[in-house]
Amino acid sequence: MRTRTDWASDILASHARLLGVALAPASLGPEAAVRWLDEEADFCVLAHDASADPRFVYANAATLRCFGYDADEFIGLPSRLSAEAPNREERDALLQRVTRDGFATGYRGLRIAKDGARFWIEDVTVWNLVDAAGTRIGQAATYRRITAV
Repeated sequence: MRTRTDWASDILASHARLLGVALAPASLGPEAAVRWLDEEADFCVLAHDASADPRFVYANAATLRCFGYDADEFIGLPSRLSAEAPNREERDALLQRVTRDGFATGYRGLRIAKDGARFWIEDVTVWNLVDAAGTRIGQAATYRRITAV
């Protein structure tokens, strides 16, 4: 079974490989980079698996604050539930484009928090999450801009 550390390591490696940019400070070693991403990053990073109805497998502290969940509530939640039903088609089209092209940048989408609050995630980058063997195991996203509705 994959651990939170496994997911974070693959998130960091896949982002660097596909986009050519490190998510964590280059001065950190692999274990410190995972801890930094989990606990200290001031931007959101989340990922879902590659199942037919993808479920969240990773969310850093910034993401959990953004959506208002604790880790036990968020991990395992179907990722489609992060968007309201009318906005899911747009989200699905983005994810299909990422599956085809490897990544997409500049996305903006309406999301819903645990308490029902709506907010925009802006300037989002989404990429295919690939393990060390080169197998696509899901998709990850990062964003820094959040605007209340």
